[in-house]
Amino acid sequence: MEHGVLDSPLHLPGVRRVGRDRPAVWLYLGWQDLKANPLPSLAYGLLFGLCGDAILLATITHPHFFTVAISGFVLVAPILAAGLYELSRQRAMGKHPGFLDSLPRLWERAEPLAVFALVVGLLAFFWERISAVMFAVLGGTSGIDTTHFIAQIVLSGQYRGFVAAWFIIGAIVALLAFAVSVVSVPLMIDREVSPFTAVATSLRAFSLNLETLVLWAAIIVALTVLGFATLLFGLVLFMPLLGHASWHAYRELVA
Repeated sequence: MEHGVLDSPLHLPGVRRVGRDRPAVWLYLGWQDLKANPLPSLAYGLLFGLCGDAILLATITHPHFFTVAISGFVLVAPILAAGLYELSRQRAMGKHPGFLDSLPRLWERAEPLAVFALVVGLLAFFWERISAVMFAVLGGTSGIDTTHFIAQIVLSGQYRGFVAAWFIIGAIVALLAFAVSVVSVPLMIDREVSPFTAVATSLRAFSLNLETLVLWAAIIVALTVLGFATLLFGLVLFMPLLGHASWHAYRELVA
């Protein structure tokens, strides 16, 4: 499971190397947290679902914003899942927290979380601007039904270069966002650390566990896409599962 703790020359929290089998274990442990305390966990899942519904309704006739909003949802999910990390943290302390019990700690750590949210927000804005330029090449897309646009652009095969470039650039931005956030938010929830310390620790954990965490990122993206594909019903379950599992990922990765 673990290959020792590697100390940081910058006096950051120690980071562990973990095996490539760990994402399955994190999902299992996340499921145990969800089963042990289903109501507050699913309440957060419902909030995720409502946010997803708002995205779909607001952008259904604006393909550019629709695609950016769904991909951006993955970028900001670690911030939105902060309450789930706190539920897992309290359960690890032997408590049985309710939804409201998760809020005081979030308020205590509001300042570093807000600074980190600004960093992720800048990445999301950067991605939106890139997408805007790329979509402008295709001409005006406002007012076009998104499903019609996807069928015309993505599935027709006539715009393979555009689709490939959009996915490649999006994947790079998403991977960067994942690298800075994989343990940042749970670390800030769990300990009195600055956003800089949290981000530096996250980048180090990512670099030392590249294959494992790229696999973990792929699982997160796959379950998120599946959640949207099931008309948001899947998000109600998948987001709490991933949130709790991400807490256990943090606990294994950071000493």
